[in-house]
Amino acid sequence: MKNTPRIYDTLIAVLRQCRRWLDIRHMKTLAWMVTGLLLTEKIGLSAWVPVVDSRALYAQSTVRRFVRWLDNERINGCALYGPLIEQALADWGDYQLRLALDTSLLWGQYCIVRISVIYRGRAVPLVWTVLEHGSSSVAYSVYAHLLDAAAKLVPAECAVVFLADRGFADTELMQHLKRLGWHWRIRIKGSFLVYYQGELHKLQDVKLAQGQARFWHKVWITQQYFGPVHLALARPNGLRECWYVISDEPTDMDTFTEYGARFDIEENFLDDKSNGFQLESSLIRSAQALTRLCLVLAVATLYLVAQGTEVVARGKRRWVDPHWFRGNSYLRIGWQWVKAALYKKGLKLITHLHLSGKPDPEPSRASNKQFHKRRQRQLQAISSNLCA
Repeated sequence: MKNTPRIYDTLIAVLRQCRRWLDIRHMKTLAWMVTGLLLTEKIGLSAWVPVVDSRALYAQSTVRRFVRWLDNERINGCALYGPLIEQALADWGDYQLRLALDTSLLWGQYCIVRISVIYRGRAVPLVWTVLEHGSSSVAYSVYAHLLDAAAKLVPAECAVVFLADRGFADTELMQHLKRLGWHWRIRIKGSFLVYYQGELHKLQDVKLAQGQARFWHKVWITQQYFGPVHLALARPNGLRECWYVISDEPTDMDTFTEYGARFDIEENFLDDKSNGFQLESSLIRSAQALTRLCLVLAVATLYLVAQGTEVVARGKRRWVDPHWFRGNSYLRIGWQWVKAALYKKGLKLITHLHLSGKPDPEPSRASNKQFHKRRQRQLQAISSNLCA
């Protein structure tokens, strides 16, 4: 593609803003890997070769270059990515920042542990690690360092709300979040013991009717008597399974909405896999190499989401999105813009990364019919029979 160098040069301009490079060649190789990922839409070291402009005569030489980069112990992905995400969040202001913790399995052999920024229906990676671990359940000791690393990257002036599923329901995690000064909404299991109004309850024994919710304030949990915390219990209409969400702040119906934002990180993992970068097609089988490969994914995701944010902010979404209302994610809008910039004159690519803490000016909705259906379900949930 004749305009491929334009994308590469743009990424070089972005990556130069991180001054922690031990070797400028590391930065250039990363820029070519991200360029290859954006243009081929898949992870394949050999598939990226045609987009690389270098002095290498043989394709195998370029592949070896990528392999050496992934195996290079001197390359610390999170340390190099940190200044980029810090820049993107610098103007977040005092808006609430939601972070989500989750895991994703690769081939039943490796586990990605990631903390991400929830952003307008999707999530943007913040910090991560990859383990050779055949389960999506990981102990607090495995990801504790990620919490401290994340704390150094988020703006000091904004309130942080941390979201996690019941697999991470651990009082050690809650104590760590308390030390960081973060709020949290964490789903817990029905087997949890709760001390409420002088009585001991196992949550799964609390009877809830369809559409019913309860809110217990100032409770203590587990045999360690951790608390006081606050609890939201609900049995959504049409579901047999009950929801139990623990919070450091008093709970109400909004607690479920806040916790529900956690599912956006699952969309982020979907973008990594079948809906975007095709990570599972990778032939890489090394936890350390995969951790560095996640840097390639993180840079690509951050750049595309920031580009999509800029496109929407400038009122140019419909130049690349055929929907009347926004039907594509910010990542997809940014991706379409980057690809269009290969062929169309006048489409500028950003070199400064920016994510906005302001409410989404154009929330996604695939169609008016689906939008109104979802709104009706929300109204029904809010008007459900509530018990004190």
